[in-house]
Amino acid sequence: MRHLHIPALALVLLAAAISGLREAHAAPETFNTALPVGRGDFVFREQFLYIKASDDPSPADRTLEVLGSISVLGYGATSDLALFGVLPYLDKELDLTTPGGQRMTRSTNGIGDASLFARYTVFQKDLPGRNFRIAPFLGLKLPTGDDDDRDGFGRLPQPLQLGSGSWDPFGGVVATYQTLDYQVDAQLSYKANTKANGFEFGDEFQFDASLQYRLWPRELGAGVPGFLYGVIETNLLHQAKNKISGTNDPNSGSTKLFLSPGLQYVTKRWILEAIVQLPVVQDLNGMALKDDYSVRAGFRVNF
Repeated sequence: MRHLHIPALALVLLAAAISGLREAHAAPETFNTALPVGRGDFVFREQFLYIKASDDPSPADRTLEVLGSISVLGYGATSDLALFGVLPYLDKELDLTTPGGQRMTRSTNGIGDASLFARYTVFQKDLPGRNFRIAPFLGLKLPTGDDDDRDGFGRLPQPLQLGSGSWDPFGGVVATYQTLDYQVDAQLSYKANTKANGFEFGDEFQFDASLQYRLWPRELGAGVPGFLYGVIETNLLHQAKNKISGTNDPNSGSTKLFLSPGLQYVTKRWILEAIVQLPVVQDLNGMALKDDYSVRAGFRVNF
């Protein structure tokens, strides 16, 4: 069964303003950016998501659908240090056929696991019309989501729970190169999942890259209220096998590569955005669910 990796998703939702300014700028839609939040400024980002995964054709004919939202608040503690808090709300529904041939639906909804992390700019170079920054980050996923939810059939499988019940550290580094016409971002991240309820999700390694290119206006000038960017991103995720009572689950663990086209409309204070994640490579183990697609849309406000 597929588990929704909210800590990884939380990282992908964070974008910030140029240091010292309270203006919005284009940024990745599925991961972090190295552009800092101005000192004393806040960034709020809300993304709504829909994820579909399945294992058709199979005797169980399982389909997992996830609806939800992820709220992110960032604060510029200094010109180099930014602090972030992330809180997801999820509605998960799993449809499957039992060995007896009956169709079954299992579902849950509510607040998921929150995340807190800090990002610090260790290198920056500013030139006319362009800049380059490198910023490592370090954080902790907290067990705020329900990890013992039940329905009429008993306790829900651990991957279907809203939370993992574990305290999971994560970290990585992100780099951003920005010009007046386009921006390139790349990120490496790792999350060490720990055990709770006799269950341990496999550790996760992720590499992400993004290009945001200004589509309109083609020529910069005075009086333009906003800018339209085309976005293309790629996400490579490797997760080790889950462990149940110390034993590897043969139906878990994977290596996946996604290609994600999207759009962003950027104004001085706010951004509207939407993106579709499409799997191009899925190396799965056993009877693990495959990703069909996911859609995200939302907004960002600097204040």
